Order: sequence, then C-alpha cells, then structure tokens
Amino acid sequence: MNALRALALGTVTFALGTVTFSSGTGTLARAADGGPASATDAAAQCEALRYADFSGIADAPTQVTDTRVVTGSAGFRAHCRAQGYIAPNIGYELRLPLDGWNGKFFYAGCTGHCGIAAGSRWAEECNYPLSKGYACIVSDLGHRGTPGDGLWAYRRLEAKVDFAFRATHRTAVSGKAITQRFYAAAPEKSYYMGCSTGGRQGLIEAQRFPWDFDGIIVGAPVVSQAGTSLDFIWNLQTLADPNGAPVLTAADLDLLHRAAVAASDADDGLEDGVIGDPLAAAFDPQTLACREGQSSDCLSASKMEAALRIYAGPTNLAGAKLYPGAGLQPGSERGWSIFLPRSGDGPPAGGSGIDSMRYMVTDWGPEWQAGDFDFDLDYKRLGEGEALYAASDPDLRAFKAAGGKLLLYQGWADPIIAPMNSLDYYQAVERTMGGRETTEDFFRLFMVPGMHHCFGGDGAFAIDYISAMEAWVERGEAPEVLQAAHLEGQHDASSMIRRFPVDTELVQFTRPVFPYPGKALYRGRGDPDDAASFENADARRTRN
Repeated sequence: MNALRALALGTVTFALGTVTFSSGTGTLARAADGGPASATDAAAQCEALRYADFSGIADAPTQVTDTRVVTGSAGFRAHCRAQGYIAPNIGYELRLPLDGWNGKFFYAGCTGHCGIAAGSRWAEECNYPLSKGYACIVSDLGHRGTPGDGLWAYRRLEAKVDFAFRATHRTAVSGKAITQRFYAAAPEKSYYMGCSTGGRQGLIEAQRFPWDFDGIIVGAPVVSQAGTSLDFIWNLQTLADPNGAPVLTAADLDLLHRAAVAASDADDGLEDGVIGDPLAAAFDPQTLACREGQSSDCLSASKMEAALRIYAGPTNLAGAKLYPGAGLQPGSERGWSIFLPRSGDGPPAGGSGIDSMRYMVTDWGPEWQAGDFDFDLDYKRLGEGEALYAASDPDLRAFKAAGGKLLLYQGWADPIIAPMNSLDYYQAVERTMGGRETTEDFFRLFMVPGMHHCFGGDGAFAIDYISAMEAWVERGEAPEVLQAAHLEGQHDASSMIRRFPVDTELVQFTRPVFPYPGKALYRGRGDPDDAASFENADARRTRN
C-alpha cells in the first residue's frame, strides 16, 4: 500500500525524513506558527490530503483529486493547493497556508454564472485572504462553464439546485473539514465574501445556512435571479430598435450622465463629479428633450422614452413594476453601454441575462431570444425558477441568534444590479427584525456613491471590507464608517477581493461611507480629497 495513502487512512505510524506521522489523525509535526515543521513536511502533508478519505463528511462527501505545494513570492504566501469535487458535481480549489495560518477559514464567492474554480481566475480571489493567513476556498457552484454561459442548466434541475444554494453550503462544510484535517485544528472563525452572484451566495448562507459563517460580506447581490434577468431583458429590448440598431449612442449616455451629475453633484456640499444620494437627486431627464429645431446636445422623443424606461425598470402595460428594486439610478448612465447592440464577433450584449432567462430561470431553450419576452404576460411564468434562487428572505433571526454578522455594500451607480434591490432587501429586514436598532446589531448596509458594479466608477470604491468584518466579529467593533479610496487607473480589477493596504500613490481622493441611512457631507472646510473633511449628514442616527 502506498505509504501516504496508508497514512491518510490512519493505518500506520512511521517516519519520513524529519516528518513524524501519527496514526488515526493523519497529521504531521507542527511548527510553532501552525504550519508544517519543514519544507519536507509541507510536501508530504499536502500530498497526504490526496489520499485522505473525505467521503464521510456529513452532507458533503468529498474527493481530493490533486494537491500541489505552491511556493511563495513577494506578496504571495506559499500554500498547499488542493483541488477536487464534492458530491454530486461541485468543483473546488482550497488554498492552505504552509506557514502563519491565522486559524481561520475564508470562502471567496464567484460572479456571473461561475462555472470554473480550479485553475481559473476565480481562485485568484483567494490571494488577499491567503496573504492574511486564511485557508481559502472557491467553488464552481456545481458545473463547468463561463461567467456568461447558462447552457449547463438547461433541463438539469440538479445543476440548478447546486447553483442556487447547495454548492455554496457544501463547499463551506467540505472546506472546513479539509482545513481541520490539514492543521489538526478546526478553524476558530469562518468568513465569506462575494459580489454579484457571490453576493447572492452570501445572502443564501445567512438565510438558509446561518451556522456556516461568523461573518458574511455581501456585495451588489442578485437578490432575485428572475428580477435581475428581467432587468437585462428589459434593457436589451429598450436599447435596440426593431432593426437591431442602438437607440442610444455612447454620446447620448455621456450627455445623460453629465446632466445627471450637474443637477445633483453639490447635494453633499461639494462638487466632485459624484452623486452622493441619487434618491434625493434633482435630475429630470426630460430637460434634455430636443426642442423644436434643436438636433444636438439633446435627446429625441424615442431616445428620451428609452432613457426613462431604463430609469423606471421593468413594468407591465399598466405601468406596474414587476419586482421590487427595479430601475437604474442617475449616475449609472455610462454603464448602460453593456446593453447596447453590438456588431462583429464580440460577446452579445447582455448575454449572461439572456442565458439566465432561457436556461436557468426557465427551460425555454436556445431558440428563445430577448425580443421574445412579453412583459405583460411572461413575468408570471418565472416563479418556479425563482423559488430556487431567491435570496430575499428577510427573516434572519437564526443568523443573528448564531452570532453572525452581515455587511452588505452596493454601488449607487451600478448599471448591472439595480441598487434598490439591496436597499429594498435591507428595509424588509428592518421591518422583519423589529426596526433599525435591532437590525444594526448584526446587519449593516453601505450604499457607495458613484461606485459601479462591485468596484470602479467615479466615486471612492476601494474599501477593506475584510478588516472591518474581522473587527466586528472578533472585537465587537461594529463598522460605524468605512474608509473608501478612488484609485487612479483602477476602475477595473482582476479580483473582486482587493489587496490592502492599497498603493497610496494611486489614491486620488478618499471618502467616508456610513451605514445606511448615513450620508457623507463635506464640512465646508479642509482638503476636499480627504475623508476627514466629511461628516455623517444623517441627523436621525442616535447610536451610543
């Protein structure tokens, strides 16, 4: 029998170089910092995971298929990379620090339709948690594919169940069990962070599996898969004319954006190119309607109608909104370009929303197109799919009773997930949990001015949510304010989970972001690029 396999099965006791194995636990001699005692230990211990029997993990039978020691470099911690699957078909990658394990577990969520975990960029979401000493895991949510692809779900109920809720929970259970085997100690704390679909995963955890995590960080969550898909289809129909040409141009979107900012920019006491609170915005798009004889710097009747429809969100013929939270906010206009018809061989506009509707929320199939949706009838056909994916349950009593903490962040200028989705959900939780004070004990919402989807935008968007959550969970320091930075040339990122501290040379300005309903207001003095020059304008807050 292979010696390492025998070790993993707990059948032998022997020495390999400087490594001492003991039967029963399958663990190695430990260094004082919690890592392996030597490089030889690290390779052997990592290899041993490949032969360990994890089929008995309750509710998450697991098979490790590959392990590898990954050497460290500047800013990158050496680790054991374990890959495998959880029954029935959930792929994962787990990264285990070889030195300086902080005694904690981290789950990094995915985005879009997920699809590939091991060896993909999703695994890079673990880089920052790993650098902090976390054991960190990612999952493909039970299928292979790309972030915009939904074909894997077509007439496959089990795959939909994995994507909806089962894969996230089982990955958490499996990852913690493997981590405990590797370090011979259970994680003391467990955290989750994800944005978009990853945000939905986090809400699902708090709602359905409240004992999995001590702290959950949720960004721009897909509270309603059906609702978000409706948004995509509505926007696609609105922004394409009957011949498939764009109704609005990039120049039109820029005109709308500049007018929206000009009308509301100073509401926070400072003209800085960012709308502080779109709900209080004074912007009326119809002021841009072309007057008789005007043909430039204005919108024609058809263009104006399209813009108003995007702000309003999906409605039926009677004008009733089709789900709570619909409609994009002033300040998001430039981001609407993702829904404009495209030519050539590039990705289709709103492709993920089309696939979500035709394969995931429904089984209407590959022949169905965005233009086929009847907004006066077809929204009534989405209930079966939404029953799987909905992350809208406001009853978080079990999560709160378990000691869990929930931090939700949402960009006001998000063009993909309508910001009111997050605000509507938070307000529903407040009503359910008995008011703001009892809700803020464990759940806080941060609406980030000028931020696009998950990151980027004209506002200050780089925020160290992980450190804020650690302080809340581990030291009882609830987040009264988050420090946000706008980074030069960093409107996009390869990872949803950024490294901190950020390079100070990239910081153009900083802003405080207060828990809802707080708002940042310029004090009227001090450096306008410094967060210290702002205060919380919400006089209603009476926190002790």
